[in-house]
Amino acid sequence: MESLARGGTRWKRFAVVMVPSVAATAAIGVALSQGALAASFSVSGQQFKVTAKKLDGKGFVQYGAIDVQRGGKEIPVAVSAFDSAEITNLCQSVVIPVPYFGDVSLKLSAGTKPGKPVEAKNLYIDLDQLNADATFKDINIGVAAGDTKHGPGIKEHDRADPGSFAQEADEAELKDVKQTAWATSAGTFKLSGLSMNVKKGKHECY
Repeated sequence: MESLARGGTRWKRFAVVMVPSVAATAAIGVALSQGALAASFSVSGQQFKVTAKKLDGKGFVQYGAIDVQRGGKEIPVAVSAFDSAEITNLCQSVVIPVPYFGDVSLKLSAGTKPGKPVEAKNLYIDLDQLNADATFKDINIGVAAGDTKHGPGIKEHDRADPGSFAQEADEAELKDVKQTAWATSAGTFKLSGLSMNVKKGKHECY
């Protein structure tokens, strides 16, 4: 009985910490699955993992930048940006350490049904590792970040030097994507076939 009481106490502490954020995330997720909304996915000071079977992007640009986290921590990232993108079999996961409870995983998947990919416009991904099979059309390597003609412009919250190295392409196709990122944001994001779950322990996309 004593161990059960301790378990109950831990669960209550977990609920106080996690329930408000999970409820808010679920509400946003339902709205996204039903239509296109501006959206972002980030967890302060933590990386998350992303996988996709395929990403077809139009208007691609990539440049270096510094993300500033809460508390002033600076993190160097490569920003991959697309005017528009269709993503098949998208998975995003983050593991959150909860005091007195242990690791808790939030995993989101979408675009798993044939002919119904995830759709995004003005998509930005702030990443520090990427593995994929990539094909680019009309690629331009070595252009200054401030002189790119493809893709959305440099984000205001990115500390990027307009004269620094960048690359761009008219189209980009990425297959078997695995990456770690600090933030994903889009002007509009439609998550067809959204599925989201929260579990104790580590349950990541890869």
